[in-house]
Order: sequence, then structure tokens, then C-alpha cells
Amino acid sequence: MIALADEEKTQSKKQIPSMKYLISAAIFALVAAYLATIVPTIEIAWVTSILLLTIYLFAFEVVGVDVAAATVMVLLGLTSLLAPLMGIETGLVDNKHLFDGFSSNAVMSIIAVMIIGAGLDKTGIMSKVAAFILKVGGTTETRIIPIISATVGFISSFMQNVGAAALFLPVVSRISARSGLPMSRLLMPMGFTAILGGTMTMVGSSPLILLNDLILTSNQALPEAQQMETWGLFSVTPVGAALIVTGILYFVIAGRFVLPATTSESSTKGSDPMGYFHDVYGVDYAIHEVVITDGSELVGKRLDDVESTHRIRVIATKLSGEANRVGPGALARDTDLAAGMVLGVVADPEKLEQFVEIYNLKKRDVMRTFMDDLSALKSGVAELVIPPGSKLIGKSARDVWMRKTYGIAMIGLHRDGETMREGDDIRNLPLKAGDTLVVHTPWNALERLEKDKDFVVVTTEYPREEEMRPHKILPAVIFFGIALYMVLFTDIRLSVALLTGAMGMILTQVLTIEEAYEAVSWKTVFLLASLIPLGLAVETTGTAKWIAEQVLVVVGDQPIWVIQSAIAVLATFFTLVMSNVGATVLLVPLAVNIAIGAGANPAVFALTVAIATSNSFLIPTHQVNALIMGPAGYRVADFLKAGGIMTILFLVVMMVMMNLVF
Repeated sequence: MIALADEEKTQSKKQIPSMKYLISAAIFALVAAYLATIVPTIEIAWVTSILLLTIYLFAFEVVGVDVAAATVMVLLGLTSLLAPLMGIETGLVDNKHLFDGFSSNAVMSIIAVMIIGAGLDKTGIMSKVAAFILKVGGTTETRIIPIISATVGFISSFMQNVGAAALFLPVVSRISARSGLPMSRLLMPMGFTAILGGTMTMVGSSPLILLNDLILTSNQALPEAQQMETWGLFSVTPVGAALIVTGILYFVIAGRFVLPATTSESSTKGSDPMGYFHDVYGVDYAIHEVVITDGSELVGKRLDDVESTHRIRVIATKLSGEANRVGPGALARDTDLAAGMVLGVVADPEKLEQFVEIYNLKKRDVMRTFMDDLSALKSGVAELVIPPGSKLIGKSARDVWMRKTYGIAMIGLHRDGETMREGDDIRNLPLKAGDTLVVHTPWNALERLEKDKDFVVVTTEYPREEEMRPHKILPAVIFFGIALYMVLFTDIRLSVALLTGAMGMILTQVLTIEEAYEAVSWKTVFLLASLIPLGLAVETTGTAKWIAEQVLVVVGDQPIWVIQSAIAVLATFFTLVMSNVGATVLLVPLAVNIAIGAGANPAVFALTVAIATSNSFLIPTHQVNALIMGPAGYRVADFLKAGGIMTILFLVVMMVMMNLVF
């Protein structure tokens, strides 16, 4: 009976989502049927229906967003075949242009910046940037988010926001791995601020770049008394700065409530270096930094004098004015301890507290000195087995100076079903065939041990040093600089400029072509490329113009600020379903005419459109949102939750600032 009841509950749970989908689909179908009765043409009726279908598929995630977008693209293509049955003369989109999205400037630019970002990451540059941010911001969201967001916001005010976001994607990944914060808690603030950064200058986004040309075009049809002045490079900076500050404050204050803590293949799995050791051997070890104070009795002693006695293991040291000492050849049991020296210590928390108290040491709350060297990307716990025939059999760890010779610090020895630890004199025990050594090691040292016949390396899943190419920093920086120069100071197409940098990195072997292919998120590519035909259909069939006219009819007799707000809302809606450039080209002439009719400043109304097309946070149709969706494991619902509030804040702050400044 209980089993039957459980089965009924399971079936009921399965039916609830199905009912939700059916009811919501019915509502969307009724809305589409109603709109079909009031639109002026059959083409607009069909495009409106497909638009509603797209919103439905995105909102309820019946299928993946990339699958939904590709499905809509195919449906638009099939309208050429089904045109007679649909009551239209030709398809809603010319099939010759159906796949133009895959070769569009936006999509090719995204592919290029992903490759450039991967190239910079391979050289270790992004790792150093991440280490610096962690050093300044620690490991808390409230400190890391403002630093990342402010940096990306500034960068995106002078280059395409998707480029800034893509470059910082590997940085955020590194920060996530080292701080233990899920990428989903960091990527959305970074991505949203990259979008907001596009409102800081007149070269920050495509609509603002285009705006002055649209103003000059509109001036040709206006009398001399109504001619508009073009905007200067920093005219929008007060508005953009206020929006960036708002975005940062929003995530600092409300981030804990609106940001998901999702996991994905790119998240922070394995970020705790001691996690595996704890799970398998039941020992709660951790890594900490302690500083030897001036009056400490530890001064003048050697590592060998204190490690076994106090059951701690020192795996890194740093003396002021000297480099960090970690790995092979760096540390030995006769290392002298001095005042001011920073120690990286592996120990049970209780034993560490006793050690700190006895010697009057200063324990740091977070890793600072060894944050990079002892991060999960560079070091961790590994298991090694002594095979029959090993030259180490019969010798102890002390005999072979294991830490100095091999760069491995033994913290456990498993023999005959028993695990012995630091303090059990494990370093004086002669090694036997079959012994399992639990060690803390830099991954590059472990990689070398895989080729050493005296060890069998059990741990195989770890970041390999050979994947990094620090010797390729110069060509990577040169071609990144070339691409950036071309973006900022030439009129060449964005995609060509960025692909120059990407191909330069491939040709100079910063990346292999296989690694370049792997760096591209094809889900993002298909999502964006498949939506471009929908934007084309919305624009060419007159659907966008009809929607704009209906909205403006409703608010035509309202106060100027209400009309301006309606234009901002309209631009926000259009940028969700079509390109921001297309929305700007369509709405600026309408906004100018409405402003003149209402006695308002037409240039300000035109600027309202160009800024509001950056208000794209609700669904992952913006290039930046599509870019961060996969790595962070976001769902559409996550964007609706966090992006809904951000959308409202954007509109309120934009309107307040524009009325204060202009």
C-alpha cells in the first residue's frame, strides 16, 4: 500500500509540470488568437504568434534555450514552403538569409573573443589577475563582486561588452575555484555590469555608436529651428556611472537572495584541496597561513624540531624579500624558521590552534601569500603507491628527503588497512611495496612523478601544468593588443578585428586549433545565431513598427516623462526579441517625432532609446547573458528572477538621471 501511495505521489508530481505547461500554452495560444484579430496584416499575425511561442519556450524551458531558438529558426524557414497554407505570398524570412546569423558580426565576434580569452588564460595571465583580485578582495562575495564588476564595467565602456565579459570569464572561473564561491554567484554580476558598462561612453555599445548618425539623418527632415546637436564621447557618462553603481549595489545587497547557487561542469567542483582526504580517510585537515611573530619561540628552530611533535606539516614558506618556497627543492626538514616568515601549514584544525597558541603565532583568516601556489588549480592532495621493485622500498621518507627531492609532503601513510598520520612517526617508517602515501603536492611535481618508476600515481584527475603556456605570454599580449587597438581606433568591422587577434594566437601556438574549437561555447553560438532571423522577421514584416505605434497611441496624451518612460520600456522590450541595433534604428525616428509633437527635446528622446536598448537582463538573448549561461549553469528562471529587478532599477535610475542631467 505504501509503495502504491509513493507511486501515486510520483505520478502526481510528474503531472503537475505537464499541467503547468498545458495551461500556460493554452493562455499563450489565446493571446496569439486575440492578437491575430486586431493586427493589420496576416504577416504580422504570424510573426506575433511565433514571437509568443519563443517567449513561451524560453519562459517555461520546455526544451533548452538553444534548442528552442533553433526550432524557431527552422519554423521561420518552413514558412516559405507553407506560405500558401498560411495565407501569405512568401515566407516570413527569405531562406537565402535564414542562416545569416551564423556569419553575423555579433556571432563571429563572440567566437573570436572566446578564443582570445582562452589564449590569455593558457598563458596564465588570467590566473594572475584572479590572484590579485582575491588578494585585494579576499574570498567573500561582498568584496569580490564590486572589484570584478567595477573592473569589467570600466573595460566595457571602451570596448564591446561581450568582449569584456568573455575576457573575464576565465578570471571568474579561477576566482571561483580558489575562493570556493560558485560561479553562478559571480558570473551574473560580472555579466550584468558588462552590459551596464556599455552606457558609460558613446563608444560603449553599438546603439550609442550609431546614435549620432541617426540624429544627423533625422536632422535632414527637420526645420533648422528643430535641428539636434550630436552627443559628445562622455555625454552619457553620468547616467552610465549611476547605472553601474546601481548594479553593483544591487548584487552586494540583494545578491544572496536573487543569485542562484547552481553547480555545473564549470563550477567549483574540487575547490577544497583537502576534501578528498577528509572523505576517504576521515581526517579533517585544512590548509592555513600562519605568521611567525617577532617574540615567538619558533624563531631559530628548524622544521624538523616542530612538525612531528605538534602533528603539523609545513608545505610552503615565505620570508620577506624572498620568493615563495613551494615544491621540489624548496623545503627540507633543516629549513630554519625566522621572525616574519609566513608558513603554509597542513594540519587538523585543533592541532593547528594548539601550535599557534604555544608559539604565539598569527593565524590568517584567509590565504594571502600562498593563495596562488596552494590553490586547487596548482596543488592538492594526491595518493601514491609504492610498487614492487621501487628503489624506495626499505627507505624512509626522511632517508630520501622526500619533501625536498620530490616536492611531496607526506601527511598520511596507509598500510594493512590502517592510516597513520603526522605524529605517528610516518617519516621514519621504512617503506614497503603496496604502501599508499597520502601527500600534499604541487600538481606539476605530481606530473613528473607519473614518469617515475618508483611511484604509481593513483590520482590522475588534476590540472596539468603542461596545459599552461607561460612562455607564450608575449605573443598572446601582442595579438590581444593588436585586436584591442583595431577595435578602439579603426573603423574595421568588430569581428575582423577580434578574429585577427584570435588567429594570431593560433598561428603563434598560444592555442592549438583543437583548443580553439573547445573554447567556443557552441550552445551560445546557436542560441544567438538562431534568434537573428526572428529579429529580421519582426523588423521586415512591420511587426515592430506596429507594436511601437500601439504603445505610443496609449501614452500620447500623457506628461512628457511618462511618454519618455514608455519609449524606454518599448526599447527594453524590443532589445529582448531583436538586435539592439535594429531596435535603435526602428525607434529613434519614432521617438524624435513624438518628442517634437510633445514639445520635448528630441535629442534626449533619441538618447533614451539608445541607452534603454542596453536594458537586457530578463532572458538570455543578449550576447553577454548567452555567454555566461552555460558556464554558470543558469536557467531562464534565474535571469527572470535577478534580471526582473535589475530591469526595473535600470529604468528608474536611467529616467531619474536623464531628467537631472539633461
